[in-house]
Amino acid sequence: MSTALPLEGVRVLDLSRILAGPTCTQLLGDLGAEVIKVEKPGEGDDTRKWGPPYVKDGAGQDTAESAYYLSANRNKRSVAIDIATEQGAELVRRLLADCHVLVENFKVGGLTRYGLGYPQLRERFPALVYCSITGFGQTGPYRERAGYDYLAQGYGGIMSLTGEPDGQPMKVGVGIADVMCGMYACVGVLAALRHAERTGEGQQIDLALLDSQVAWLINEGTNYLLSGKPPRRLGNQHPNIVPYRVFQAADGHVILAVGNDAQFRRFCSFAGLDALPDDPRYATNLARVHHRDDLDALLPPVMAMRTIREWVDGLNALGVPCGAVNTLPDVFASPQVRARGMKVDVPHESAGSGTVPLLANPLRLSETPVQYRQGPPTLGQHTDLVLRERLGLEEDELERLRDHKVIG
Repeated sequence: MSTALPLEGVRVLDLSRILAGPTCTQLLGDLGAEVIKVEKPGEGDDTRKWGPPYVKDGAGQDTAESAYYLSANRNKRSVAIDIATEQGAELVRRLLADCHVLVENFKVGGLTRYGLGYPQLRERFPALVYCSITGFGQTGPYRERAGYDYLAQGYGGIMSLTGEPDGQPMKVGVGIADVMCGMYACVGVLAALRHAERTGEGQQIDLALLDSQVAWLINEGTNYLLSGKPPRRLGNQHPNIVPYRVFQAADGHVILAVGNDAQFRRFCSFAGLDALPDDPRYATNLARVHHRDDLDALLPPVMAMRTIREWVDGLNALGVPCGAVNTLPDVFASPQVRARGMKVDVPHESAGSGTVPLLANPLRLSETPVQYRQGPPTLGQHTDLVLRERLGLEEDELERLRDHKVIG
């Protein structure tokens, strides 16, 4: 196993905030990139205040770091620079001389006023990978609009597919449009870095929340494009597979996810429904989709006769996918989740315990595993360190910049 990380030596200047950009830069940091998070002095990333809950200090009092902020900002160093000042913008440009990637999520053209737009930087830094994340992209009639996860979920169609058939359109319970956009951004950055290594040529990555949301409509989006028929909301059911839904068991909810006809036959045998697989209405998945309502009337009374444990253990032993609907306490108590190490404790400067619990990175690399080198930074925690280390600034210069409110 190598002690080096895959992105060791890659330096990222992170001018993003909220969730999409920070998700991207946290992934890059987890893989070994050095990430310098530039934040406005005295304010910082908006999500620092998006609580409760907050990190508790040694006296049990709330600190300035929310759980939301912690979720996307480990493996970074925070530098408090006011880029709205000319001196602050110049500090950023000087830091870029030693960086390979810039990630930002300002409105279209928002960084131009500070001399930090891509057209202004590309000549000075020809190999720079410049990733711009916006709500609607750098082009098109809506490019000037602000974008948020909720708006992207609505505008991009996923809410029209989510929720009960007779209920309201429903957003996903977490900021999934932001998270997916951050993942696409990370892939784009890695591809652009590879190109820059080969050619010395940087580029701008134009990534929109709306575009990425439309892209991950996946089968439902393609269902519509192929058929011309808008999909209807099916609640917890699947548009193309039956039975594939949540059922009420004797003691709670259970998921039955029958993926093919052989699995359906085994399910029916276990459930005491031996005649169903030979009924032409249910013999094939295509037939079951067409007769969804009929099957939905037959199965609930049967599923309610056994406990979650009986269904899960019995069906999984037969190779039929079945699982519980876990609460978060159930999730983190799960022996599988614990065995996979999906909760990690990382150092945090303000925490009374000295550490904060975070969700682990799911990547399992056999030779270059993810490392949790440092916890999410407090605002401006590394300002002096980074400016000394990268720009060679002395103490008197740092004090002068602080006096002029250029740095925090």
